[in-house]
Amino acid sequence: MKPTVAIGVQDYETIRTNHYFYIDKTDFIRQWWEAGDSVTLLTRPRRFGKTLMMSMVEEFFSVHYASRTDLFDGTKIWEHTRYRELQGTYPVIFLSFANVKEKDCLNAKKRICQILTDLYIQNAFLQKSGFLQGRELEFFESVSPDMDDTTATLALHQLAGYLCRYYKKKVIILLDEYDTPLQEAYVDGYWEDFTGFIRNMFNAAFKTNPHLERAIMTGITRISKESIFSDLNNLEVVTTTSEKYAECFGFTEREVFDALDEFGLPDRKQEVKDWYDGFLFGRSEDIYNPWSILNFLDKGKIAAYWANTSSNSLIGELLRKANKEIKQDFELLLKGGTLVTALDEQIVYDQLDRKKNAIWSLLLASGYLKVTSVEDDPGRRRWRYHLALTNTEVHVMFESMIEDWFTDDSSDYNDFIAALLQGDVDAMNVYMNRVSQSVFSFFDTGSHPSGQREPERFYHGFVLGLVVELQGRYEILSNRESGFGRYDVMLRPRDPHDPAMILEFKVFDPRKETDLCETAGNALAQIAQKQYVAQLEAQGIAGERIRSYGFAFRGKEVLIL
Repeated sequence: MKPTVAIGVQDYETIRTNHYFYIDKTDFIRQWWEAGDSVTLLTRPRRFGKTLMMSMVEEFFSVHYASRTDLFDGTKIWEHTRYRELQGTYPVIFLSFANVKEKDCLNAKKRICQILTDLYIQNAFLQKSGFLQGRELEFFESVSPDMDDTTATLALHQLAGYLCRYYKKKVIILLDEYDTPLQEAYVDGYWEDFTGFIRNMFNAAFKTNPHLERAIMTGITRISKESIFSDLNNLEVVTTTSEKYAECFGFTEREVFDALDEFGLPDRKQEVKDWYDGFLFGRSEDIYNPWSILNFLDKGKIAAYWANTSSNSLIGELLRKANKEIKQDFELLLKGGTLVTALDEQIVYDQLDRKKNAIWSLLLASGYLKVTSVEDDPGRRRWRYHLALTNTEVHVMFESMIEDWFTDDSSDYNDFIAALLQGDVDAMNVYMNRVSQSVFSFFDTGSHPSGQREPERFYHGFVLGLVVELQGRYEILSNRESGFGRYDVMLRPRDPHDPAMILEFKVFDPRKETDLCETAGNALAQIAQKQYVAQLEAQGIAGERIRSYGFAFRGKEVLIL
């Protein structure tokens, strides 16, 4: 009888006690312990078993599982007498930032404070046993969802100290998905404020902590040392290109094929390989994503399981707004080609919107690209990586993403053009605002973490892109001189019966304007004051055939007059 495949279970104890299907990865414990590294940062794509691995490590070392030898009986780690003696002998602090996905800095900090408070509640026996005295007791009691930043950044450090003294043994700290809130901070525009808070917390917990035995952090990306790890010189970073632990995350081809045999699916091996093979960790080839394999074993159907477990919003936004060169390189990848580029595996988030290598680094870390080969570039003293899309599943995901760019809101685009030609300003406003709500984002209209702000350029480009389909009917001109200035967009008709149009764009300035109506009015006033119609009139187009439109923007809000 084939075992039960439990989809989405990330707790090691649950899998083992219920005898769910499990591929033994317990040898990671031996490899990690024998490496002797103080703080290990492990990066792997999403759904690659990081959380399950951390659960396994906690339940192996934690004093709370000292009597649970049944969890490891028959596994690889249990073959070693030394590790049987080590099981259940350390105080362990295990926390996860997986659900810290807040839209602003204040709530992100508060969510982390809640996680830290829960840790203190779990260890409330320290408070009740009389072990803590004086200021220690005061600090313990001060840990709450509303604690100040200083208390929050010291909470892990202090708890490690209390547990170390209580058990007379140094503490193991496990932090899962450390980079989830950092990515959210970048996406939602509070990167600078948030990273200072995280940097102080990590420094206290992992650097200046005499009570720490060892620590593991997991995530998808290796965020640059300058951003949050500037004080951690004891950090061992293991990325997808590292040799360490190469086969500890994900399933090897042998493990996948053995599972297919066990589930009576030996004839599906080539089909599974064609779709899901392709991940490379270090020099280990033919690594498969566990999420897709488990779903296939459970359902017996080929589908894009892994690719569809996330909105892929950050990746999609970066590619959608990328420059022409990046889009051309990505087109090459979609055609099955290979991209050759230098890489820096440290993700510098404030460079993602302006440095193409940063985008490729993020795609590699996220599992969408694989390294097919590496060549030395002696002249520039760096490596050049040959990159390709990981597998068929990823290729299908990106094809679907790009199709969505062109199909989403297509009816609104067409309706906007129709309203523009008819001079129906009310309809233009309706359709433009509907499009802006679904298409505009922080990346387009807000302040970038780097401090740059270029929303005017985005709005100009966006409207220009909308009207480009009229180029057979109109000569579309942009940023040209006319009268006493430069207009934004001019549509000069090829048919003398069609109206000419001048479009001027302005972004709402709260220091000078009270509302969008005033902003749009200023755009129209500029068209008149600068006499942008002069060029059209000089070409014989009568004034009554020239339409002027003022576009006012504030974030996702649009007003056209």
